Amino acid sequence: MITVEWESEGLQTVGIVMIICASLKLLHLLGLIDFSEDNVEDEMETATVRHRPEALELLEAQTKFTKKELQILYRGFKNECPSGIVNEETFKDIYAQFFPQGDASTYAHFLFNAFDTDHDGSVSFEDFVIGLSTLLRGTIQEKLNWAFNLYDINKDGYITKEEMFDIIKSIYDMMGKCTYPLVREETPRQHVENFFQKMDINKDGVVTIEEFIESCQKDENIMCSMQLFENVI
Repeated sequence: MITVEWESEGLQTVGIVMIICASLKLLHLLGLIDFSEDNVEDEMETATVRHRPEALELLEAQTKFTKKELQILYRGFKNECPSGIVNEETFKDIYAQFFPQGDASTYAHFLFNAFDTDHDGSVSFEDFVIGLSTLLRGTIQEKLNWAFNLYDINKDGYITKEEMFDIIKSIYDMMGKCTYPLVREETPRQHVENFFQKMDINKDGVVTIEEFIESCQKDENIMCSMQLFENVI
């Protein structure tokens, strides 16, 4: 069981870290962190799936993975998702397994929407590896842009206090009894109030991407968290 100790300002980092951690958990459960030396050269060509991925050369150009890494990622993805796509219920099932002491469904919903960049109700292999490439190997700017998109629930270019609360509350709900000490009901709201005040630099009631990036770049904990998993693959 994962236990997280919540400090008074700890949520400043948790929202960012959990984006990356949860993506790695998804990667593990899909069987993608399994870098055996089996020959998978032909799998991209011979696999019979409903959704066929883009050519490896194109994905290699769009991501920061090598051709070999993409082949291995695809093998795991195909084995767990023979249709070639992942739907939202799969995301929810995955996080329910990793966080049985809490309710991960809302966070899984938000994360799914962040990966589903074309908003067609499914995450293809291309969607997944492009998002994963950003989270694991993107620049700080790219990672923060991705995180902003997660928090910007209605995709209007701004983060409101309620949107930030919804994301942070979903993280608390997901962790459930895995936190120490157990949080009080009002704790998520208090943390959001404190953090939002820091991010809303011009005090207009919303956080723009410029304010989000500037605030995060000034936070040493967040900057460290963005580099935790860069060498996982």
